Amino acid sequence: MFPRTRSIPLIVFPLAILSACGAPPQPQPTSPTYATASAAPVPLDPSLPLPATQPVTTPPITVPAYPTATYPTITLPPATLPPATVPTTTAPTEKSPTPTPSHAPKCTTVPTGPEIVILAKKQQGMANKPLVVQDGPRCSGTWSFTALELSGAEEDPFMVVATGSGATLTLVAAGSEVCIDPVQNSAPPGIRVLACGF
Repeated sequence: MFPRTRSIPLIVFPLAILSACGAPPQPQPTSPTYATASAAPVPLDPSLPLPATQPVTTPPITVPAYPTATYPTITLPPATLPPATVPTTTAPTEKSPTPTPSHAPKCTTVPTGPEIVILAKKQQGMANKPLVVQDGPRCSGTWSFTALELSGAEEDPFMVVATGSGATLTLVAAGSEVCIDPVQNSAPPGIRVLACGF
């Protein structure tokens, strides 16, 4: 390279820097000084009239009138309730499967009361007991029922259930409880109800 061509850029570079910056900055103008207002109040001149005060009036407020809505009057019929019905309940009538049979009637002929007492005294421990007939004998068919009691003693009745009469009079049950199987299963209803209660 030639020496002349190398020096040209060195001269042009400072000029380019100067042209890019422009004119140097100028000082800013200073603002004028203003007098500050005094904090002390300025007295009013008593000779001057006071300014007239105007009364403050508010304009009247008008509310627009809206039409009143009218509704038709509805008349409901009086409420009628049906009469209260209370179901009537009747207690079920309890009936036994078979009605209680009537008692056997008193015997018209045999066996007689003395015959039943003799039959009862044949029982163990009853030979010396003073037995008297309280009720009976009652007969139904060939069966009889007699209630005896000890004379002068307050004990349960001594009951006797027998069959036949005279020489064939046979003891079936005797004592304070005579509702045994033969009586329940074989005695006529009129005798069974006296001995067992059903």
